[in-house]
Amino acid sequence: MSAIRYLPVATFATLMGSAGLTLAWEKAAEVFALPLIVSQLLLAFTALLLVLLGSTYLLKFLNHREAVCEEFNHPIKISFFPAFSIGLMLIATALHRYFPEVSLLLWSVGAAVQLVLTLTLMNVWIHQTRTQVNHTTPAWFIPIVGNIIAPIEAVALGFTEIGWFYFSIGLVYWLVLKVLVFNRVLYHDPLPQNLLPTLFILIAPPAVGFIAYQRLTGGAFDALAHVLYYTALFLVILLLTQFGRFARLPFFISWWAYSFPLAAFTIATMLMYQHTQSLLFEWLSIALLVLVSLLISMLAWRTLRAALSGNLFKPD
Repeated sequence: MSAIRYLPVATFATLMGSAGLTLAWEKAAEVFALPLIVSQLLLAFTALLLVLLGSTYLLKFLNHREAVCEEFNHPIKISFFPAFSIGLMLIATALHRYFPEVSLLLWSVGAAVQLVLTLTLMNVWIHQTRTQVNHTTPAWFIPIVGNIIAPIEAVALGFTEIGWFYFSIGLVYWLVLKVLVFNRVLYHDPLPQNLLPTLFILIAPPAVGFIAYQRLTGGAFDALAHVLYYTALFLVILLLTQFGRFARLPFFISWWAYSFPLAAFTIATMLMYQHTQSLLFEWLSIALLVLVSLLISMLAWRTLRAALSGNLFKPD
């Protein structure tokens, strides 16, 4: 029980990655007629993961409340709490075709918690004097830009205007936070090793924004849609050119930052293929689906090993 004290809140990023892979395979079943059973099995696994992580972190809260408060008051770790609410919204999206009532419930809870955490984090940043430049990391995108995920299911549930509300928050503050993150990376101390994988979070806002914009506009491929997609594509290329640097890193739970952004970009690329019917986007979609599937399988294995060995439950 004492080991639970050190379960990091960043572990909820596994929920985002697993749900993202589920949605990628669901889209692949639609676009390429791949077996739907793959996404269904992944959905079952993701739902089980939600129950496991939620109950475990609840035990941590009940038995080691001071440790949870310490994470919530930490200038960097606090940004990972919305990974839970984002995970709820992603699972709600995957569940919609099977259990629309359950989807509505999970999305409503996830969207409400996301908004509360967004307001909480922004108040902390505005009024807390302890926040310093070196606390700025790409993880800051999770609580604020995470709002851009809400419209994906909001439209399906009939809440289009609410979807635009969340989309506006995510899109506008993505630009603000991107400037702050690049200021930190370019002009101040480099990110520590355990936070370097969070650079992949830079891919998520334009990739998810592209998907959300498609839902909100009924599939418009206008100038904004193209800007969002190609911004995400450039960031993928930029980060892949640094593969050697990332490959040399030891395993951290932050490696899961690779997963959801790449899964989101995979879905965005499949949407581009549907629109253009270009052979380039077809092969890129398939390559990305294989890549993100292998990546998340590896991450799951490394995380399981870390949990069984106890390395996952150690203080920073």
